[in-house]
Amino acid sequence: MKVRLSDFSENWAQMFRDEVQFLKSIFGDEIIKYEHFGSTSVKGLKAKPVIDMMCIVKDIEKIESFNDQMASFGYNVAGEWGIPGRRLFRKGEENRTHHIHFYQQDNPHIKRHLIFRDYLRSHPQEAEKYSNFKEQLARQFDDTREYSRAKKNFVKEMEERALIWFNEI
Repeated sequence: MKVRLSDFSENWAQMFRDEVQFLKSIFGDEIIKYEHFGSTSVKGLKAKPVIDMMCIVKDIEKIESFNDQMASFGYNVAGEWGIPGRRLFRKGEENRTHHIHFYQQDNPHIKRHLIFRDYLRSHPQEAEKYSNFKEQLARQFDDTREYSRAKKNFVKEMEERALIWFNEI
């Protein structure tokens, strides 16, 4: 898929809220909490215009029983997709709009994602560095796989700084 990098949009928060309402109609009480994370959740950050949503659930195994229903609404059912304990649904083929990540409430990836989000929200200079780096990569790479691979080490280092910050507050 081609890299689409956009300036921050206030509309992304509304897209998150709208999707929460839709997911509530499908999953009901299975979802304990919804979180907007990833680049579209950080004001001012350039991002691929795909809303990353985290749905925290009591029992991850129950989520697979919704696969057919989600597919009927046009979601791609991706399973764990490289992260043990996650269930991923993607909305919108080439013009993807949402990645919906389900995690059981005790999954350590929840904390990692939210600390990184909060770090970027609290450190605008770090968010700007990240945004500039992403712009540079978007000029270098057309394909999202190559783009994502190229930013992996940068993100890992930034996540490490975020964890240090979190442990100090």
